Amino acid sequence: MALQYLWWIAAAILVGVEMMTGTFYLLIVAIACVAGGFAAVAGLEIGWQWSVAAVVEVVGTIVVNRWKRTHMSKPHLSNNLDIGQRVNVIEWRDDGSARVAYRGTHWDAVLDAPTTPRREQMLIVGMRGAQLVVGPVPA
Repeated sequence: MALQYLWWIAAAILVGVEMMTGTFYLLIVAIACVAGGFAAVAGLEIGWQWSVAAVVEVVGTIVVNRWKRTHMSKPHLSNNLDIGQRVNVIEWRDDGSARVAYRGTHWDAVLDAPTTPRREQMLIVGMRGAQLVVGPVPA
């Protein structure tokens, strides 16, 4: 069997394994194996084939790292499913706190910032103990 076929078989196996992991790094190794196969077709010796594959691997890994750094930001995860929900304000108190209706009951709420405008509908942006922290509803 010609050497280029071994390179391409290795690439196909790596693509199959990559489909199970989803990291893109094995895909880069598979592309490097394809490059090694093309080097074999071009008639380069085995040492040059490995060199071509290694260069493609290093460049590909650098590209994937940069892409991940710029495109994959960390999600803001919260275990609190109330954050982002709207509440109806029943009454505003003089101290800046409020009584709000949410999930079938009344809650105490405070503004997220002193400059936040008081509205009839507010958005839950956090929790402080048993108090809801509310902010303005986006337009």
